[in-house]
Amino acid sequence: MPRYAYQPFPYKKPPELDGAVARQYPVAIVGAGPVGLSMAVDLALRGVPSVVLDDNDVVSLGSRAICWSKRTLEIFDRLGIGERMVAKGITWKVGRLFHRDREVWSFDLLPEEGHKMPAFINLQQYYVEQYLVERCADFPDLIDLRWKNRVNGVRSHHTGARLAVEAPDGAYHLDAAWVIACDGARSPMRSFMGLDFEGRVFEERFLIADVEMKADFPSERWFWFEPPFHPGQSALLHKQPDNIYRIDLQLGPDADPDREKRHENVIPRIEKIIGHGDFELDWVSVYMFQCRRLERFVHGRVVFAGDSAHIVSPFGARGGNGGIQDVDNLGWKLALIVKGEAPESLIETYDEERVRGADENILNSSRSTSFMTPKSKMEKLFRDSVLDLAADHAFARRLVNSGRLSRPCSLEGLSLQTPGAAEGIAPGQAMPDAPVQCEGRPGWLLEYFGRGFALMAVGCAPPPGLPAGLPVIEIWPDENLAGAEARIVLRDAEGLVADRYGAGVICLVRPDQHIAATFVAPHADEIALAYARAMGREH
Repeated sequence: MPRYAYQPFPYKKPPELDGAVARQYPVAIVGAGPVGLSMAVDLALRGVPSVVLDDNDVVSLGSRAICWSKRTLEIFDRLGIGERMVAKGITWKVGRLFHRDREVWSFDLLPEEGHKMPAFINLQQYYVEQYLVERCADFPDLIDLRWKNRVNGVRSHHTGARLAVEAPDGAYHLDAAWVIACDGARSPMRSFMGLDFEGRVFEERFLIADVEMKADFPSERWFWFEPPFHPGQSALLHKQPDNIYRIDLQLGPDADPDREKRHENVIPRIEKIIGHGDFELDWVSVYMFQCRRLERFVHGRVVFAGDSAHIVSPFGARGGNGGIQDVDNLGWKLALIVKGEAPESLIETYDEERVRGADENILNSSRSTSFMTPKSKMEKLFRDSVLDLAADHAFARRLVNSGRLSRPCSLEGLSLQTPGAAEGIAPGQAMPDAPVQCEGRPGWLLEYFGRGFALMAVGCAPPPGLPAGLPVIEIWPDENLAGAEARIVLRDAEGLVADRYGAGVICLVRPDQHIAATFVAPHADEIALAYARAMGREH
């Protein structure tokens, strides 16, 4: 019996079936998983209303995506649920790798201090969805959540798209200026538009099991190559909240998914790992590795995000994290377009930037899969030799690959960024966090960014004549040194802002907390040009 208490969300009759006058909504979102719900919250924070359509009325069955990276937690924090996730989740930063019965290497994913969010937490997807649904309720005038509303078709045109929707009370059409497809790996929206993935499907199958038990395993990621309890294959163990443990077991390409999911076959495997039978199965599934994506994520007024746009194998925590980072990239651009503050062509930079992110994830995921599942005697000899050497030699550790864990994608060199004029952080990088103070109150740097574009001046004053409406945030070693025109003045509490960005550096920060440009003693017109470029007004 599942540990999580699934509660159906209430269905409401759509206004289109209740005599409401037909209208065009600014944005319709298909799919109420983590990506679709995050998209709705992001748009609401930017003042853009949306309708969210989902054919179900409960959160996801099973833990599914559980491993959330620091960058994704920073995005969730901006959306208003990050602290809640960390409080509930299992925080970890240490990973251990074993070959047979020997530990060959351990690693620390967050070697430096001074970040609000941890390197990773483990938290079941159903909790993330629950928190996002509850967050959506904070925007009753901006988010229209429609459960049990199945999209059965889409027709796109140059000013929007029309969705055919089936609800319990009947069928109706919904018109939207923009449609965001967040309907998962088996996306019906892809099928309606005649689109398909390109890429590679691996033959390997893995069993995934959530096991409820009381145990003293530490909050770490444990990965085994050829463990004694599962000879010749791979295994992974993660701790989750509520005494739930995630166990992944490689099954091989010839495994029968239906047979392997039967409890009488799963339970003996788990008993070999933990050494006893005092546990309960919470959820079981079998999956196949895939590393594929759409050729393009933007198709007129229909935009794809998350697993509907790209899919990778689960090792490395790149699926759920990549989807939330899609939202982070898309939300501010779409909001500016809807409000008429940026040209429609800005949406093409979502395709440019997130295709790079997807390709980076696919490359890393494919390499992980090849290392974990060697296809020839020579590949296996190489893999085993690397593992043998890793215990004593640093060069070999760099070659071990049990799923290179998710990192934020750099947008350096792409069209919205202005080449850097300062040493240190490069344009296109996600902002690193740091502790700051405002009027004596402690806080974090990233808490002051993410609402819109902003200019950050580190230990210096910006030039006069800046573009109208561009906020300035000055950061000084001592607040008393702040310039008189600064709208927000922060104190570099531990000197880490200057260390991470450079003293005397001015950064133009995008609404997704990425650096668009860096300057040293710039003129106002240089900043204005970079600002226009980052808004998609100049390339």
